[in-house]
Amino acid sequence: MTIVARIFLVIFAYFLACTAASAILTIGTLTPEWDDLVAAGFNSTAAWIVILVGASAIAAIAMVPSLLLIALTEGFGWRSILVYGVLGAGLALALSYGLDFAGYVGDPDSFLVREREVLAASGIVGGFVYWLIAGRAAGSWQR
Repeated sequence: MTIVARIFLVIFAYFLACTAASAILTIGTLTPEWDDLVAAGFNSTAAWIVILVGASAIAAIAMVPSLLLIALTEGFGWRSILVYGVLGAGLALALSYGLDFAGYVGDPDSFLVREREVLAASGIVGGFVYWLIAGRAAGSWQR
């Protein structure tokens, strides 16, 4: 029965991690224009709608690579917060750039560089939230 409970915990942690990543991505992306958005009527309800839509998009786009990483961390029993932060950032950047990181060379002051930094931060936060809920006990079902 513990394996079934572990699977449900992993799924729950994955969706909460996607929600946290979406919140960081939304806040980090909209912060420079926040005053203009509030003046136009952007409120907390609209922000939560954007976060939830973003979380569902992140969950759908990152599902297969995330499940592979989750299987890897569960199989080897990796429990370090650093592993989950690095894997989260790496996954976010790999999904953004592609696995060959094409387009990485460019103007460091361009808009896309800042957006990718925010994306890496959202991956780190998503990895941290996943670690907080499920990653600290990775591989515990093997005992």
